[in-house]
Amino acid sequence: QLQASGGGLVQPGESLTLSCAASGFTLNRPAIGWFREAPGKEREAVSCLSTNNDITYYPDFVKGRFTISRDKSKNTVYLQMNNLRPEDTAVYYCATDFGQASSYALCHRGPKEWGQGTQVTVSS
Repeated sequence: QLQASGGGLVQPGESLTLSCAASGFTLNRPAIGWFREAPGKEREAVSCLSTNNDITYYPDFVKGRFTISRDKSKNTVYLQMNNLRPEDTAVYYCATDFGQASSYALCHRGPKEWGQGTQVTVSS
């Protein structure tokens, strides 16, 4: 089970950190990632992490602004989002595929296990 939290309302240029606590499994094999869905748009990947070798993947539109990381002791994954833009407004989900270890593959092929989403709104 994946439990996401940390969403909220921020102004453009501000930062926000999302958390995703995993339970029932350990984050030491499956890739895990963050995905988002904005109104009227398709769900898209924003970052993925290979938990067995810490290789990350980011699409171009978040490179340099978003950082995915993991705290093994807390079995939790984080998404640090800096310099937020109005177009980053969306519901953010953490998700995984227990049979997928590659961050690149998870972000491109999509996950199979989803947590509940957390709303991020960027507005002045």
